Amino acid sequence: MTSLKLTLSAVAVLAGSTGVALARDNVQISGSSTVLPYATIVAEAFGENFEFPTPVVEGGGSGAGRKKMCEGVGENTIDIANSSSRISKSDIELCTANGVTDIMEVRFGYDGIVFASKVDGPEFAFTPAHWYNALAAQVMKDGALVANPNKAWNEVDAALPAQDILAFIPGTKHGTREVFDTKVIVAGCEETGAFEAFKAAAGGDEDAAEEQCMTLRTDGVSVDIDGDYTETLARLDANPTSVGVFGLSFYQNNTDKLRVATMSGVVPSVDSIASGDYPVSRPLFFYVKKQHIGVIPGLKEYIEFFVSDDMAGPDGPLAAYGLVSDPELAATQAAVAAEEVMAPLE
Repeated sequence: MTSLKLTLSAVAVLAGSTGVALARDNVQISGSSTVLPYATIVAEAFGENFEFPTPVVEGGGSGAGRKKMCEGVGENTIDIANSSSRISKSDIELCTANGVTDIMEVRFGYDGIVFASKVDGPEFAFTPAHWYNALAAQVMKDGALVANPNKAWNEVDAALPAQDILAFIPGTKHGTREVFDTKVIVAGCEETGAFEAFKAAAGGDEDAAEEQCMTLRTDGVSVDIDGDYTETLARLDANPTSVGVFGLSFYQNNTDKLRVATMSGVVPSVDSIASGDYPVSRPLFFYVKKQHIGVIPGLKEYIEFFVSDDMAGPDGPLAAYGLVSDPELAATQAAVAAEEVMAPLE
């Protein structure tokens, strides 16, 4: 391929499906809402540059996509699961039980999780402790765990705006939620001393303490969003004093509508994520059912095209949309070419 055609419409697609295949000569993909726009860009370009039909790309969440991939082997099951969090042992056990025994793990870049409000609203400078003290069911007060009494952000920290707490966060089926829980809520739980209090109450059980950290209040200030980031944006439009959780790339393509907050003093950007300075970032993956390579037309060609320099490199259209290119992309390209399956999880 000496030249790469890429239509403006492909780059402009932010969410949704590319359509429903009429025959099973299409590659079929499902999963992460964060990975969805990247996969859509690649699928459209693939359809224009190769003698294969355009792959069918759908969202639904990382966990839902991995579950669909693990339903079995055959033309009535998907080929690829997009994921903004790493596959779990339980996913692999489900796959194995259903005959999906060879899985290729493909990491193609990085993304950040950002915290944004309406563009004309006040500025926020957050820390993980702020988010824990705003959303957790129990917080530390005077050295003891108590039911969360905080109603406004300035009650969490006097330096924050005097604005009622209302946060729209990813639902539990989304990979973004896993990262939010770990790098924001649990990190904030540790910063405030609540983790140690939970651990002591659980007789030293750190897993139990972490579960307690991730138990959020149920009085309406923390709202799970099961749809994609467009739904979160719509909720912010309807609730102008709220704060939402988004992927960096979505924010970068909606800067006319959103004001982004700092986290631990760092502004989220491609550069701050690439340098490791921004604390809430994560790798992005897709998982390939290797047993479908050679059976589903264009599957191998699609995944090689996805991780090519033309698409996933620092000067490609995915980076233009907001992807932080993987510095180890060449190793990923070699692994894909060799059809390497992932090693057992530790």
